[in-house]
Amino acid sequence: MISLIKHLLSLSCLLFFTVAIAGGIYLVALNQDLPNHEVLSSYEPPVESRVHADDGSLLTEFAHERRLFLPIQSIPDRVKEAFISAEDKNFYSHAGIDVAGIGRAILKDVENFGSGRPLRGASTITQQVAKNFFLSKDQTFNRKVREAILTLRIEQTYSKDKILELYLNQIPFGMRAFGVASAALAYYGKPVTELTVAEAAYLAALPKAPYNYDPYRHTQAALVRRNWVIDRMAENGYITNDEAEVEKAKPLDVKTGGGDHDIIAADYFSDEVRRQLIDQFGEKELYEGGLSVRTSIVPDLQNLARKALQKGLVEFDQRRGFHGILATVDVSGDWGSSLLKLVSTGKVPDLNDVPEWTLAVVLDVSPQSVEIGLRPETDRTGPPSGDRQTGTISAADMKWAFHDADNNKTAKSPNAVLKRGDVVYVERVSTNSHNFLLRQAPRLQGGFVAMDPKTGRVLALTGGFSHALSKFNRATQAMRQPGSSFKPFVYAAALDSGYTPASVILDAPISIANGGEVWSPDNYGNEGSNGPSTLRFGIEHSRNQMTVRLAQDMGMDLVAQYAERFGIYDKMPTYLPMALGAGETTVMRLVSAYAVIADGGKQIKPTLIDRVQDRYGKTIFRHDDRVCNECNAGKWEHQKEPTLVDNREQVLDPMTAYQITTMMEGVVQRGTAAGTIHISDRPVAGKTGTSNDSKDVWFVGFTPNLVAGVYIGFDTPASLGRTVTGGTLAAPIFAKFMEPASKLMPAEQFHVPQGMTFVAVNRKTGMKAQPDDPDAITEAFKPGTGPSDGLHIIGDSEETMQEQHPDASPQAEQAVKSGASGLF
Repeated sequence: MISLIKHLLSLSCLLFFTVAIAGGIYLVALNQDLPNHEVLSSYEPPVESRVHADDGSLLTEFAHERRLFLPIQSIPDRVKEAFISAEDKNFYSHAGIDVAGIGRAILKDVENFGSGRPLRGASTITQQVAKNFFLSKDQTFNRKVREAILTLRIEQTYSKDKILELYLNQIPFGMRAFGVASAALAYYGKPVTELTVAEAAYLAALPKAPYNYDPYRHTQAALVRRNWVIDRMAENGYITNDEAEVEKAKPLDVKTGGGDHDIIAADYFSDEVRRQLIDQFGEKELYEGGLSVRTSIVPDLQNLARKALQKGLVEFDQRRGFHGILATVDVSGDWGSSLLKLVSTGKVPDLNDVPEWTLAVVLDVSPQSVEIGLRPETDRTGPPSGDRQTGTISAADMKWAFHDADNNKTAKSPNAVLKRGDVVYVERVSTNSHNFLLRQAPRLQGGFVAMDPKTGRVLALTGGFSHALSKFNRATQAMRQPGSSFKPFVYAAALDSGYTPASVILDAPISIANGGEVWSPDNYGNEGSNGPSTLRFGIEHSRNQMTVRLAQDMGMDLVAQYAERFGIYDKMPTYLPMALGAGETTVMRLVSAYAVIADGGKQIKPTLIDRVQDRYGKTIFRHDDRVCNECNAGKWEHQKEPTLVDNREQVLDPMTAYQITTMMEGVVQRGTAAGTIHISDRPVAGKTGTSNDSKDVWFVGFTPNLVAGVYIGFDTPASLGRTVTGGTLAAPIFAKFMEPASKLMPAEQFHVPQGMTFVAVNRKTGMKAQPDDPDAITEAFKPGTGPSDGLHIIGDSEETMQEQHPDASPQAEQAVKSGASGLF
């Protein structure tokens, strides 16, 4: 017997040592390819970049994973306590693997089997860090052993607070939110420091299975899980039982979508910011680097720009007739869900940047009106309610739709236009009204830019009617003919070259020969010629024949130099039609050029981005590069206030800038934009522009502290109609923006350069005015210049056929063939 016992002991020892050796070999093999846990010390998680408006409000976010990193010291105790209660009760006392906790979890799960209560997990927070950072989610024995080894190493290397910090900033919460800070914004629209116990408990309930505890799809399960976390907080002594009961009685009250208010219709601006940030910092840094970007956009001005452009496009489009319905749905059942499905499937665009509009379906129609059902509300507080709202479109409010898209009258009443089940856009007549206007997305498009002329900061930008319909940015990407809105730069070149606003040029027919082609520009509308006229008259009334003569007298090389100096073109061909705006440029470029004039001739660099900071708050880009050496004085010793040195290039004589400004004031007061713009407490200057066949129409103008420009046209160039001009279409849109926008800016007057003299001249002859001259106007002159004593006419020659030898003959021939005679 003793011999048998000895034999068994020997076998047991042999087996033990064999298993131990095999286990050791197994662990060594696993250990060889384990990741280096020490990289956690320098871990920088992917963090979303946030872009803010001028007033600090959130404009947009860029991220692969929506995450805001918070150091553990910034996370409130109640939030940490909620997660510890939900995930790892003994986190601060175990060595990484909670053996006692595993046993308790198994026993509790057996006890609760079949009760419907949630199962208790056995993984500690440290184990979850090891798994989330280094390992796959495979449920295999090898992975579990590797996890255990890494867990023990992490516990030996890092403090508990550091491990908890890594965990709370890494875990996913659903709603594209990663980390507790981002989750607080995504689910409750508030920073993590403002979370209540109930809110913190709900967030702590999510990491197990965010979809299973979705606040809308699985509300009851979410409440059960949240209340379970609250009970654990009470059980662990973090809150009292009475507090727990109060917190459990609260609804989920989730407000998904974030706490900042979106700036409506800023998507074109945001897209341009995104492009610039990627160009400067790279895509990875933008989407993972946690940049904090302060932009120049002013929300109130952006909203005015959006409304002005959209209203102008819609009004023009409705005059052209009805395009047709968007879709048809069955209204015998749940038509609200049918409307939502049209949007969710992308069959009908969700015009979220046209907040005044909503989708509607025709429920009934008669000769007098249309009864409609409105798309159910789907705001950020949850899913659409079961309520179904209805309204009415009167026949009077849809008369424009009685004409088809070719403007042919095809109907006399609403029931000849719409039928049951038709889906359309509508706009409420007034707040709380049940009466609606029929709407349609216009085919016409446009771009709008507003800028601070002193800094080049872009204050508002919209690149079309709706970003949801087209992401093409017509403010920065559309290359179109500026027409006569280019003329101020021809006249500025002339004023810099010795001409005055009172210089006289012949307004008469002129023919330019180029090879076998002859170009004979007309004044707009073939309204004839005015004979000898002043430069002021020429720009106020946009006279083509005068401008061509002026450009020819100066030489197109000079005009091209000015166009390139102002940034309108990179390289301008030197053929005469270019003087009438026959080239192509963008709204952004042209507005920037006008800003140079508005700011007294100083070079302007347009910018949408004021400042960029990295994830640590260090400024890595600033638009304002002016230097102030005295701004950081240690103390005040009765020295003068520090001054910022304006080192921008002077690209235009300040006196010339003032002269051309006063001439463009005349455009608004007496010229092609007369009667359109009404601002009582400050001057306004600007210029209309209309290209050949009215394919592109423009207005660019400015007050002393705000410059704005608008372009209107079809994406595929086509005539807007022979009566449509920059003065009739673009200028009213400018006015709809500038009149209310000016009230948001301090009232100023245009700066008069020192040394400028003012003389009353006859507006027709340009000579000094006699007393009581009814045609007298006060004109600005540079020192040493003044009105002429006699009538000297530039371009007064018997020769009407002149030869041009441009640098770029092929382009010149094309311009001649296309006419360029309708530019206005």
